Amino acid sequence: MTDAAGVVDVAVIGLGYIGLPTAAVLARAGLDVVGVDRARERVEAVNRGELLFLEDGLAAVLAEQVEAGRLRAQTMMSSARNYVIAVPTPSAREDHSADLSLVEAAIGQIAPRLTGGELIVLESTCPPGTTRDLAEAIISMRPDLSLDGSGGRARVHVAHCPERVLPGRIMAEMVTNSRVIGGLTPEAARLARDLYATFCRGDLLLTDVITAEMAKLAENSFRDLNIAFANELALICDRVGVDVWELIDLANRHPRVSILRPGPGVGGHCIAVDPWFLVSSAPEEARLIRTARQVNDSRPAYYVERIHRALEGLVAPTVAVLGLTFKADVDDLRQSPALAITEQVAAHSPMPGSWSLSRTPPRSHHLWRSAPTYG
Repeated sequence: MTDAAGVVDVAVIGLGYIGLPTAAVLARAGLDVVGVDRARERVEAVNRGELLFLEDGLAAVLAEQVEAGRLRAQTMMSSARNYVIAVPTPSAREDHSADLSLVEAAIGQIAPRLTGGELIVLESTCPPGTTRDLAEAIISMRPDLSLDGSGGRARVHVAHCPERVLPGRIMAEMVTNSRVIGGLTPEAARLARDLYATFCRGDLLLTDVITAEMAKLAENSFRDLNIAFANELALICDRVGVDVWELIDLANRHPRVSILRPGPGVGGHCIAVDPWFLVSSAPEEARLIRTARQVNDSRPAYYVERIHRALEGLVAPTVAVLGLTFKADVDDLRQSPALAITEQVAAHSPMPGSWSLSRTPPRSHHLWRSAPTYG
């Protein structure tokens, strides 16, 4: 609840695909939650109880909690007992290193409001060592505070708890999935565990902060490696004249083999990005992880070349692309290989400028569920 000084239970910074569901489930657990986002349109939509993106089950919870007065949004930072940072950390730079500018901006807004005793949780995926660096940045801005109570100064508690949810199932998995929680101190880890225990029924696994950071990166790098194996296998089959689908079906009859299905690449805000954080942190040691990323990143160009071959000799061909998001039943285009393929095909089209992106309105995605899909 909000106290007489206007201090709320939780401030969630970033009201996107992860931050808004997090704010909603915290509010549903009975906490007084303020969502903070610099996008005024997003803030106004939340305060109307409206959802600007597709996520199964979120719209109803959002509307319910806003109406109940437990969730509201604003563009300015609020004073809170707990802060959860859930802003994007893209790898948009040439060296694929993490862009932490939004996290740093959040810390810069939180630090002046600290009085001691607060918990700050970084949910945003980050390279190993980031959480400690941010904690030290807080102390440099607020030398009257400490991380361990040294010198008689009031403590602030800092932890990392990476999200581990699947878009389209976020509301269910936030409750059921286990969480890895790393604290800069054992007390910070315990406080973070208590916060997540208000809504999470999965195991709450405590560790040190750098191991928690590495856990998320290891999970998504492992998945990326397995996808890259399937995609590279498809290239080999194409070269030697073997049906890759039959091959995978036969190989998977082995009780200890489970090869994934090859495709046009990897998309989304996690698997296509997170492995690069390991590569940038340890470039000499992460050679296999780098190669997997390169294999998966090369897939759109492979499909574009095959499309161009199929179009040879045709007069004024029309190419229809069914599905542009990075996965089914979401409206998220981030890192989507389908979008990259479409743009590259259009760029080499004999009729430049002849393509357009049509986006289905929210809640109309069910119209596509009965359509057949192939591949």
